[in-house]
Formats: sequence, C-alpha cells, structure tokens
Amino acid sequence: MTSAHVGAMSSSTCFPSLPRLLRPSFTKTKSSPKFSMSMSKDPVREWILSDGKATEITKISPVGGGCINLASRYDTDAGSFFVKTNRSIGPSMFEAEALGLGAMYETGTIRVPKPYKVGPLPTGGSFIIMEFIQFGASRGYQSDLGRKLAEMHKAGKSSKGFGFDVDNTIGSTPQVNTWSSDWVQFYGEHRLGYQLKLALDQYGDRTIYDKGQRLVKSMAPLFANVVIEPCLLHGDLWSGNISSDKNGEPVILDPACYYGHSEAEFGMSWCAGFGGSFYNSYFEVMPKQPGFEERRDLYMLYHYLNHYNLFGSGYRSSAMSIIDDYLAILKA
Repeated sequence: MTSAHVGAMSSSTCFPSLPRLLRPSFTKTKSSPKFSMSMSKDPVREWILSDGKATEITKISPVGGGCINLASRYDTDAGSFFVKTNRSIGPSMFEAEALGLGAMYETGTIRVPKPYKVGPLPTGGSFIIMEFIQFGASRGYQSDLGRKLAEMHKAGKSSKGFGFDVDNTIGSTPQVNTWSSDWVQFYGEHRLGYQLKLALDQYGDRTIYDKGQRLVKSMAPLFANVVIEPCLLHGDLWSGNISSDKNGEPVILDPACYYGHSEAEFGMSWCAGFGGSFYNSYFEVMPKQPGFEERRDLYMLYHYLNHYNLFGSGYRSSAMSIIDDYLAILKA
C-alpha cells in the first residue's frame, strides 16, 4: 500500500473489506472555549487555522480505506493534517483512538501518528485531527519493526497493574480493561472469559463455553516460572495496522491498547506475517521467556474467539482446536 495515510480506517480481521469500530474512552481532549458553547460551523477548519498554526488550507483530498468514517487529508501552509469524521458517532469513539495513539506516542519508540484534537460536529457526530504520515513503498524491514515494538513494550510500563484507564473495543467487540494485579486472572476473565460468554449468549454455544472455562480454570501452569510485567500493548497488531513511512521506519496504527503481558501482542500473528528477523530483533530487546512457545496459541485464542463472535462460524474450529489441545496438555 503506497501514498496512504496511516490513520485511515482499517479492518480488525485478515479481510480488508470488513469494517472495524474505533474504541470508546472517556478521556476528554481540552476544548477551546469558543467551541464549548457556540460551536463553529466547521470546527476542523477552525482548529487548523488557529491551534494548527496554519493561515491557509490549500487543498482537501479524500483518503480511501475507511468503511465507517470519512477520511481526508488537509494540506496547509503549515503542513498536512489527517482528519476523520463520523456523522453518527459521538466524540468518545475518536477520543479512544487518541488515547491509544497518545500512549504509544509518548513512549518515544515506534512511530505512530500524533493525535491533535477530538471534538463534536455541529450537525452531530465527531472528528479527530492527527498528524499526517505518508506511507512508504513497502512495509519496511521486519527487524526494525521487531526492535521498535520491543522498545515500546520496554518503555511503556504501568504502576496500576494490568488493564487500561478505560474500556475500549477489539474490532467492534467491547474489551474490558478493569485494572488487576494478576495477569492470569485478568486474561482469563476479561479476555478469554468475556469472549466465551459472548459466544454462549450470541450463538448458544455451550460446548465452546464449557470447555473454554475449563481451560481458563486450569491454565495457570502455563505461566509457571515467568515474571510478567505490565507492558503497553498495541493490542490488535496485524498486517492491516502496520506500515512504514517514506524513510522506511515502521508505523503502527488503530490500536486496542492496554497494559498486559508482552507476549499477548503476538495474538494476531496469524494475520501479521511476522518472520524470523522480526522475532530475533524483538527478543534482543525483550528476551524470550520460558514457555513462550507453549503460550503462543493461548494468546491467539482470544483473537480467534473474537473473530468467531464478529464474523461467524468460520473461525470456530480454530478456536475449538486450540482449546481441545490445551485441555489435553493440561489434563483438564
């Protein structure tokens, strides 16, 4: 993919035609007083020509790739901005995107578009303004991506434990991020458990629910002799959310951020194409932990279950196979 902006809407699955929703949060961006009561008819233009330090908008161009939001590039005499608008969803959806991007940006490691402003539209809906990043001609080098991602995991720490300040979503599925000091409990309850209950409620799938709950209750030995520290995770790292800038530096976007076990970042690796150079570079910065291979499918299971819940029975067999294999290994 070339000449596209990293902030363009992408899908949460391997199939680009399927839409994804942005993630809700409750962290408000400080608003200018002139927007709070008597909102401008065009708050995007007004922000660009004030806080954006531009005196002239020279061109507005549509940017493709989004099924839910309208994406545009604003060229100005102060540089380019990337703008997404949605006519039906309030600002909390874009505030979530800004919160995740901001958390990753603040680590000073891997490149992400810097969020600038979120706000409501006068006719309903909302907008987000962020840094415009031109994609390069390729996805860049896997070794650079692995190293930069590891640097983000190493830098992005939390004193609150595992979770995030707000709940968000993975695709359009709610993702509960209530803080916990126990990773196995957090992952079992708020990741696997939530998806299993959703499959039960949505499809009446008692088999996958009961077997999945047996796995949740018996999976602790998979984490024996591992010290797990909360790391800032992108949370939905697959090929559609990875690119590179014009200098070949890796860029990641459209996060489902939370603080969790670093290995959980590879849960979408079945859709990411990570190769040996990626993992070698990653583990040079974040050393591989005992039992990494044994836990890999456990982290993929969350995303297979989510795809089952979002897109239907085509993903059920993959999830069920992982559950059955672990129950056999754990003799549960």
